[in-house]
Amino acid sequence: MRHQELNLLMIFDAIMTEGSITRAADRLALTQPAVSNALSRMRAAWKDELFVKDGRNIQPTVYAQNLWTQIREPLKELEDAVDQNEFNPATAKRTFRLAVADAVVDVVWRPLRKIIEESAPGINIHAVPYTISNAESSLHDAEVDMVIGAQATASSVIRTEFLFNPCYACVMRLDHPLTKVPLTLERFAAADHLLVSLSGDVTGYTDQVLAQQGMKRRVAMSVNHFATVPALLKETDLIAVVPSTTIEQAMFNGELAVMEPPIELAPAPVASAWHKRQENDKGLCWLRGHVNRIIKEHFDRHMSELKARICPQCKDTV
Repeated sequence: MRHQELNLLMIFDAIMTEGSITRAADRLALTQPAVSNALSRMRAAWKDELFVKDGRNIQPTVYAQNLWTQIREPLKELEDAVDQNEFNPATAKRTFRLAVADAVVDVVWRPLRKIIEESAPGINIHAVPYTISNAESSLHDAEVDMVIGAQATASSVIRTEFLFNPCYACVMRLDHPLTKVPLTLERFAAADHLLVSLSGDVTGYTDQVLAQQGMKRRVAMSVNHFATVPALLKETDLIAVVPSTTIEQAMFNGELAVMEPPIELAPAPVASAWHKRQENDKGLCWLRGHVNRIIKEHFDRHMSELKARICPQCKDTV
């Protein structure tokens, strides 16, 4: 292959990965006109439009998608073979995309930004919406570099690192009628429930467990992020079952009543995940190390306080 053709493939790979000519230019340290000119040469050489405008974004053609499927792994292998330099966070200029829920952003983004400002000023971190259903596909399609969420099933191409087992809590306003009586399964099922659904599905894990016992609940309201849960609960008769880490400030500040759910909710392990093609990516290894450490340390502190102040039975979920 001629050097010019390899350069075009590398630029094409960057456009596909970033989904933007501007971001591809930043990734390659090129000007936007240079990338646009390279795209024109690709179109002429490969006799395909490659990308079409979709509002402010661009979408690949079928030809471009098929081509990328064939070249991205070989290009990554070539890059790994010739790039023997260690990742230097102090001088690196790179953007990482992480699929995360808002609760993860609350925990990770501030300490991670401090690390970046102190030792990696050229690193950008972008959050992408996370759902269980899109986690694996977003890694396969290189839409994100890393996912934080429910631990993926075993896969030959997805790598994971266990982070923690969440502890589920049933929360409600302090003067809720259910705080004045034992929280039986029947009273729990009869209450109006608030469900946090990142995907929009209004059937959650709690519903599945209730169905196994021949019971159902009313999901009276749903939201697609955790941040609004405390305010909604404090001003309504809604109750919610959530991982304790997602609303810990409201719990530890005594803003909400916290009870053990009257059903057994086995913890679903939370993990970080990435594609095997980035297994030896030194930049991602650097980021992954910091993110995983921040989450694990935070969870250890959270569980220590939770056991001591609110939920002694949670010792079995760690």
